Amino acid sequence: MKSEKLKNQTRKLSRSKFFLPVTHYSLLITCLLFFVLCSALGGSIFAEIRDRGVAFVDNNAITLSELEAKYEETLKITPTITKEEVLTTMVNRLLLLSEARKMRLEAPTEDALLSEYIDLKIRAFIRIKEEEVTDFYKKHINEFQGKELDDVRNDIEKYLTEKEVNERLKSHINELREKSCVQIQLK
Repeated sequence: MKSEKLKNQTRKLSRSKFFLPVTHYSLLITCLLFFVLCSALGGSIFAEIRDRGVAFVDNNAITLSELEAKYEETLKITPTITKEEVLTTMVNRLLLLSEARKMRLEAPTEDALLSEYIDLKIRAFIRIKEEEVTDFYKKHINEFQGKELDDVRNDIEKYLTEKEVNERLKSHINELREKSCVQIQLK
């Protein structure tokens, strides 16, 4: 009998507009505490994206923080360089690394991988003719301070080879840019 009375009283109270079961009160208090805490912390509890992509090369992104770090590093060596130049270099590097990986080249570092790729894809096809070396020597004879051609031949060949590698590399990068999806969103 007592238990039936108790049940009836509980039913009446639970139907009342002013009564909330204990679980509802604890939930309400928890929510209020959460919102008070969040507002007190200035919303810092919620995740916030502070980094953004400044360039996209196919499926790879270059973030603003990566660009800033590379820019600071490069500024120490080349004080007149711009962020745009650093970003262009980073994009070109991603393009070349992607091609090297497509060829399944392997190396212990990215720099070594790039070097191997350039050696195989570009440098291997460069041949400096004897007449090019001779012409260069004749045009720049004053710079060699009386040294004979045979004494500076290797240096001239290295210089002309590197010059040709750079020209072909620029052309190759332009080809890669044309066939890849490159988007720059620096500003």
